[in-house]
Amino acid sequence: MTVEKYKRIFGIVMDSVGTGEAPDAAKFDDVGSDTLGHVGEAYKGKLNIPNLQKLGISNLRQTPIEGVDKVDAPIGYYGKMQETSAGKDSMDGHWEMMGLPVQKPLNTFPNGFPEDILKKLEEFSGRKIIGNRPESVTKIIAELGEQQMKTGDLIVYTSGDSVLQIAAHEDVIPLKELYKICEYARTLVNGPEYTVGRIIARPYVGPDKDHFTRTANRHDFTLEPTGLTDLDYLQKAGVHTVGIGKINDIFSGHGIDKGYHNESNMDGMDHVDHVMAEDFTGFCFTNLVDFDAMYGHRRNPIGFGEALMDFDKRLGTVLKNLKDDDLLLITADHGNDPGFKGTDHTREMVPILAYSPSMKTGDSLGVRKTFADFGATVLDNFDVKGNGVGTSFLADLK
Repeated sequence: MTVEKYKRIFGIVMDSVGTGEAPDAAKFDDVGSDTLGHVGEAYKGKLNIPNLQKLGISNLRQTPIEGVDKVDAPIGYYGKMQETSAGKDSMDGHWEMMGLPVQKPLNTFPNGFPEDILKKLEEFSGRKIIGNRPESVTKIIAELGEQQMKTGDLIVYTSGDSVLQIAAHEDVIPLKELYKICEYARTLVNGPEYTVGRIIARPYVGPDKDHFTRTANRHDFTLEPTGLTDLDYLQKAGVHTVGIGKINDIFSGHGIDKGYHNESNMDGMDHVDHVMAEDFTGFCFTNLVDFDAMYGHRRNPIGFGEALMDFDKRLGTVLKNLKDDDLLLITADHGNDPGFKGTDHTREMVPILAYSPSMKTGDSLGVRKTFADFGATVLDNFDVKGNGVGTSFLADLK
């Protein structure tokens, strides 16, 4: 077996941090979307992300992020990746990164869910369903949360993505019961008539509509991967795999030796620090969801920028703790432009940043034709054969 170039690879997905409309954005009505660009504009030159900056976060763009100049000598490699999957959900993005692009569009429900699904959910749970429309979680909980507390009903809703979401107050419907209902909902939409990417349990707390807050007990029940992913190939080859955040949910536990649940971005970075302190040979795959869940869907560019700056500070610790035979890969799974119309994900290019202390130079990785180049590079490093999707850029890293 070939000796790996890097002993450990740490992949961090900044959930929803897109870097400008994708070539096929018109198909998704997302022309003009630019998550990083619009966050920079909202900060009027005061967005301070020095660690991402020196990695080349603005160098990969034609127009720099406002307040984040291009640097003459980035410390690592930078580029953009284009999605080929049929959708723009987290599942599509992550599966494609791991060599399994989603070729067939999953079902979406712009007019709410069909009666037969709702009836089965009501019969199974013994609870009435309210809502049943596309809506942001903040709005629908503010509108229906107090009613849900009085009646014990289930708030069922969706978005522009292939998701069925069920919200309930934790004091009214215990988490165990909510998860059980979501597990049942998962069985109703695994195809062939309806195929939904994710069932999402959305628990919340608070006394009234002015004080409701979602909790970290959200849980995603994702469609089982329809084939082997790069995580499976790594695991089968004896390469240690770690999932941090919703990675475990997105891949339904497949191909993951050790999983950590995140309470927040900062909790996720605590887990990254913890794993970095361990001695292992393998791949640690992290998702940081706050950019998306807390700020992108809520169209809050200021909050989004604060989360970026907080992440950048923690990134400084990661950069200091990397060993010469470690590789850091930073990317995103889609866009969710807080300066754009609507509340849904946006079809954007995503950054790809690569760094190791052993690198002698930094340079452009260009525009990658698929997110699968990410996983292909990880496989290549550990001399593991996958399903042939994606092109490794390992040899470009000097």
